[in-house]
Amino acid sequence: MKKAEGRKQKAEMVFARGTFLLSAFCFLLLTCSGAQQHPSLKFWGLGREGEVVAQMMPEFERRTGIHVDVQQIPWTAAHEKLLTGFVGNGSPDIAQMGNTWIPEFVAIHAIEDLTPRLASSSIRRENYFPGIWATNEVGDHLYGVPWYVDTRVLFYRTDLLASAGVARTPRTWSEWVDAMQKLKARGEARFAILLPTNQWEEPTILAMQNGATLLRDGDRSGAFEQPEFLQAFRFYVDLFNKGYAPKVSSTQIANVYQGFEQGDFAMYMTGPWNVGEFRNRLSPAMNGKWATTPLPAPDGKPWPGVSMAGGSSLVIFRDSNKKDAAWKLIEFLSEPEQQKKFYELTRDLPAHRAAWGAHGLADDPQVVSFLQQLERVQPLPRVPEWEQIATRIYEHAEEAVRGRRTVEQAAADLDQKADDILAKRRWVLAREAR
Repeated sequence: MKKAEGRKQKAEMVFARGTFLLSAFCFLLLTCSGAQQHPSLKFWGLGREGEVVAQMMPEFERRTGIHVDVQQIPWTAAHEKLLTGFVGNGSPDIAQMGNTWIPEFVAIHAIEDLTPRLASSSIRRENYFPGIWATNEVGDHLYGVPWYVDTRVLFYRTDLLASAGVARTPRTWSEWVDAMQKLKARGEARFAILLPTNQWEEPTILAMQNGATLLRDGDRSGAFEQPEFLQAFRFYVDLFNKGYAPKVSSTQIANVYQGFEQGDFAMYMTGPWNVGEFRNRLSPAMNGKWATTPLPAPDGKPWPGVSMAGGSSLVIFRDSNKKDAAWKLIEFLSEPEQQKKFYELTRDLPAHRAAWGAHGLADDPQVVSFLQQLERVQPLPRVPEWEQIATRIYEHAEEAVRGRRTVEQAAADLDQKADDILAKRRWVLAREAR
């Protein structure tokens, strides 16, 4: 009798333990299944954008059940962080990336080709500015989706140009030089325009406006001795030689906004971030005395003149095992409504055309110039070495401006430096061809 009861109790214990293990197994199975259906994404955002995008994630998580862990990285450390993350197998699933960096990360096979995802996606090429979209393409493949955009336009003192007898904002290089000459002759400003000598953007934009390709032979060599670049380069250097622009770097300027207000210069080529800065930093007495306009074009070429395509894009890293979820986040952040919200948080210009109807952006007289200019932007050479070459451009431009080299000498040496930088690219492409 006692033996029978012992066997019964033992059987009940075995059954209970089996039931517990089965329940535990089912719980773990459901948990793992839930984790696969609702993964947690790692998103790296840069600068202020990385700080504020976290405020948009609750809506995405509510819709999809996908949690997003946002890590904010300072711009000064971003490039190195993205590279070391990839090399050390510590990349995020999705990241913000300056669009000039994309070719470099494509070259090292770090980011995913997004082209196959477009066919069934709400993201459409026609909803973006062509020049901005092109910055995300390498070959015939898309590696990033534009998130926000920027470019350069001309900020100018309306009152000083009017006092100098300039009837309308310049649309050609000849009209531009004429306006500068009148400003100088009548003493309306100490200098007509500010072009900091330690910036490569200004001489590069002028060259692109004039049809310069910057690189040649399939981006294997420099093209700085070609006539299109030389003509634009000479135009740039002459602005200093004629006294229209001061020979100063940005580090020698104590306060750009104060200088603009007190008439140290009447024109300044800069980007959309300065619209808010000008509004906040200029005194109330400056209201109605400044405006923006798209860039002048070389004589005989259509207005506006070409400007550079800038901004940031969203990319997916190849090492991610959550690419489908990451693409959902890119689609979410690309929706016009989310683009509008992002503009409210950051004042970064929307990449999606439809978002420009928000908050009167297209009707803002100091912002609409950027909308016009964005229709006339071009990508910079899409090679990993571009950042190095860009540094050489301003170094050689500054030497020409300060009379240390002639325009021709600076361009010849710039070609040599670019060829040296691109040597490895030529070797790799030649090897691939063989």
